[in-house]
Amino acid sequence: MDVVAAAVVEHGRLLVVSKQAAPDVFYLPGGKPDPDESERRTLERELAEEIQVRPLAPTPYVVVEAIAALEQVPMRLSVYRCTLDGRPKRSAEIADLGWTSGRDHYGALLAPAIRDFVVPKLMADGLLTSL
Repeated sequence: MDVVAAAVVEHGRLLVVSKQAAPDVFYLPGGKPDPDESERRTLERELAEEIQVRPLAPTPYVVVEAIAALEQVPMRLSVYRCTLDGRPKRSAEIADLGWTSGRDHYGALLAPAIRDFVVPKLMADGLLTSL
């Protein structure tokens, strides 16, 4: 399963969302591409649908091969670093959104691919802060 997601970091915190289907598990905003849809177009569509914003200057950041938290199938997660053209707001299937350092109360709620791969890379790159 292919998934494209945004790593949006502001003030040392990563934007995470939970979905109605699993409100206690937090992911990066994003989703699965439609047939013949590019990764960038998927990112634009999914962010508009989920959090009502557009990604600005999306840049490939990391590709994670892991098991998808909900579907329990192999997943290829393409993560793009970007900023947003406005403040994110819940819509569509999004139950909640928040900002995490990876070491706060969200840490235990993060999907394994985010907790085990994306957050450590952001920390190693000095992008997340514990303050």
